[in-house]
Amino acid sequence: MNNEHKKGKEINKDRRLNDKTMHKRVLVVGGGIAGIQASLDLAEMNIEVYLIEKGPSIGGRMAQLDKTFPTNDCAMCILSPKLVEAGAHPYIKIITNAELESITGQAPNFEATIIKKPRYINEEKCTGCGICVSKCPVKIPDEYNKGLSKTKCIHIPFPQAVPAIPIINKEYCVYLKRGKCRKCEESCEMKAIDFNQKEEIIKINVGSVILALGSEEFDATLKDEYGYKTFPNVMTSIEFERILSASGPTQGHIQRPSDGKEPKSIAFIQCVGSRDMQLGNEYCSAICCMQATKDVILVQEHIPGVKTSIFYMDMRAYGKDFDKFVDRAKDDYKARYIHARISSIEVNPITENLIVRYATDYGRIKKKNLN
Repeated sequence: MNNEHKKGKEINKDRRLNDKTMHKRVLVVGGGIAGIQASLDLAEMNIEVYLIEKGPSIGGRMAQLDKTFPTNDCAMCILSPKLVEAGAHPYIKIITNAELESITGQAPNFEATIIKKPRYINEEKCTGCGICVSKCPVKIPDEYNKGLSKTKCIHIPFPQAVPAIPIINKEYCVYLKRGKCRKCEESCEMKAIDFNQKEEIIKINVGSVILALGSEEFDATLKDEYGYKTFPNVMTSIEFERILSASGPTQGHIQRPSDGKEPKSIAFIQCVGSRDMQLGNEYCSAICCMQATKDVILVQEHIPGVKTSIFYMDMRAYGKDFDKFVDRAKDDYKARYIHARISSIEVNPITENLIVRYATDYGRIKKKNLN
């Protein structure tokens, strides 16, 4: 046994020594805050990094946040310098609008196949001047603002985006669908608009791969008892995050989508889509309790005196001193935590006020009116 083990170690050692295709290169999959930070750390060690992101720019979910818990620091103030640093670093190659198709080989010699989708912009020629955006006549739902506002068919995802290069939405582009318009192309002095751009396959040899895939947003329409997309005043946490943000669709003014008025009471429903055996998501998302607690504090800062309630199954404040953050919301911001699972949400058809129906710990059915 010892001889076989020794022989195996020698074979592996010889393989490493003789492997001339060993790459000191890293592929980072996912351009959110985790992928960006991993890329910067590697690049500071003089390691070449390929950072790929399926969206048109890096930044991920953090780019949509207003504040971060438990310090309530500005999310973009933290993220933006890292975006700039990653975009300018000589050891980091950013590939956006791309997805990892496959990885073959073994360490330290992998071959990654990447599919880069067309953005219909020549990234080498584009200066990011934005003239093409101003000339585009087509307005579409703004994905960055979760459809709560409009943007142009050709647009830069958000002001701090890296790369600061527009993308054309082929689903709405008049020229790509009907062969008419081309106003963006006519206005571009750099001739960077390329309607003939095709899907591109890129192959990269790397020695290591980091998967920083981020999170997937739950489709709240699957819980139809809550009326999401049916009642206008029911929204997801990320939609509410955009409303809180000064760069959001309401410039940070909290308004009811139904009538534009300031709300007098707001409820947060926890565990929607998680800890749910019917949906196959039996796990805790680990962030929702803190997310709602942060939002309660921010709401009070925006609209002092507004009534806030958090309906929760179990309070799971993961992290150092996170429980103190929850206590602060209760004591200083008068947040009301209600241990209950919401059975349904109804609406007053005249006022669009919501009515939350829930069961208490003692089995009593209660209703809470939100206005």
